[in-house]
Amino acid sequence: MWRPDMTTPMIMILTASADWWIKIFDYEIIRGNALWRFVLVLLVIVITLAASGIVQFLINGYAVRREQKNGANVTSLLCRTMSRPIYVGIFAAGIYLCKASLEFDDKTGIRTAIRDNWTGIAKVVSSIAIAYALYRLVDVVEYYLVQWVSKTHSTLDDMLVPVVRKAMRVTIAIISILYIAENVVGSDKIRSLLLSAGIGGIAIALAAKETIANFFGSVMIFADKPFQISEVVKVDGRSGTVEDVGFRSTRIRTTDGHLVTIPNSVIANSTVENVGRRPFIRRESNIAIAYGAGYAKAKRAVEIIKEILAAIPQVNADAANLPQVYLSDFGDWSLKINMSYVVKPPDWRLYQQINEQVNLEIMKRFEAEKIEFACPSGILYAKKDQD
Repeated sequence: MWRPDMTTPMIMILTASADWWIKIFDYEIIRGNALWRFVLVLLVIVITLAASGIVQFLINGYAVRREQKNGANVTSLLCRTMSRPIYVGIFAAGIYLCKASLEFDDKTGIRTAIRDNWTGIAKVVSSIAIAYALYRLVDVVEYYLVQWVSKTHSTLDDMLVPVVRKAMRVTIAIISILYIAENVVGSDKIRSLLLSAGIGGIAIALAAKETIANFFGSVMIFADKPFQISEVVKVDGRSGTVEDVGFRSTRIRTTDGHLVTIPNSVIANSTVENVGRRPFIRRESNIAIAYGAGYAKAKRAVEIIKEILAAIPQVNADAANLPQVYLSDFGDWSLKINMSYVVKPPDWRLYQQINEQVNLEIMKRFEAEKIEFACPSGILYAKKDQD
């Protein structure tokens, strides 16, 4: 129930509340600006966020419809990569527009220093949006690179695509960080920081000269392409299949199954023998027959070997390197028949199969013609007479 003696305390409470609100609105940050201006700022932010979300939704929806109709292409990829940077860019524009709703005056309104910082924040967010867009555009560049390398026969190009992608993204990130830092802390401090980093970079470069040498070695490998992935090479006395080429080293799987890592600087300064690119595999062999064979059997031995080689298609596949068989020399304890031929295609297993076929056929034909192989004079064989 209301009593007259309650009037004075209520008036005191209302007066104190009014004084409190007056002090709030008289605070130097917001003085000189009516309450509706701050409501307008809040409204601009809400509209900006809503517009950003709507634009992003529309762009992603268009990309999905484009992919469903024509499949994945550059247009749909570009839409997907740009949707989020556009969202950030619209938000940056909203931050900048909020400043137009307020009055900035050191005496009657918000301090001008806040206005300048407000503009700096908007620039920073805009820079982030641009950097983000460039960062995402690397995906479009990668799409074109993949299309390009798919038309080449080089497997090194396939490995170059992720390397280029990472290098571009790191470069964009570094430049963006430096530009944003310049807007935040000022250009003078950034110059001092870069000068200090340059002096430290010289020391680091001297300490990491081997790493730098390996990097340039990898550049030479990608430029000259002395080998491809999965090719057999011989480098620095090591022979094996190339499994991976990086910016620092190359990995080779030897015939023993071991994984050997060779620095790229060593490869760049070594003779690389690309076994995988040989057009054929050549065999050079000397067949020794006994001096007791005489002229007739020695001549017949040469003819037999020629007949055997002429009947094998893989040995006669290269017209420029047809089989050669000659009675080449009179040795200390034997007559030497030089046999030379190539096996094409250059498959190691096929080469071994052909060699086995030739050897067995020579033994069979020599045995039929009673042509004996020679052995060193210091070795004696005891032959048991057959009853």
